Amino acid sequence: MVNPDDSRTMTSGENTAPPPLGPLLTFAAVVPIAAGSAFLWIGDPAQSYITVSMTLLWSAAILAFLAGVRHAVSFRHPGGTTIAQGGTMLWLYGLGFATIVETVWAYTLTATTLAILGFLSLAILDPIAAKRGEAPLFFASLRSVQMAIPIVALVALGVYVWLSPLFA
Repeated sequence: MVNPDDSRTMTSGENTAPPPLGPLLTFAAVVPIAAGSAFLWIGDPAQSYITVSMTLLWSAAILAFLAGVRHAVSFRHPGGTTIAQGGTMLWLYGLGFATIVETVWAYTLTATTLAILGFLSLAILDPIAAKRGEAPLFFASLRSVQMAIPIVALVALGVYVWLSPLFA
């Protein structure tokens, strides 16, 4: 059992540059979203339903994962999780879950809009959190660039769904 009087002080430095594998892992997570969107426009229309569904489900999984990242980062925050950290985690998780539900129910435009909202939120909120010390410093420069990929890809996916007679 943990004694509440047990504690430790940790001192660490933080760099504004991401860790060596950071950019690779960061962009590898969003490439499937861009690939799915691109395939819709150049691939076989017979595959469009599964492509849209898989792209949206991957987007939802990434949103839920990044909600977990935000929550895990908050454990190291002095004084525990802040309201902003907890709220952001719940917001992202909620959007990810709602995207799954809307995808399963075949409300693809709603699911697409929710996913775009989630990635747009990350592009805006993570740099703010980094400057406030609630997220790693490299989020300030990396997240906006990283989130631009799924935002653009999901807009293209939404346009495809909107224009396609298969999704009418």
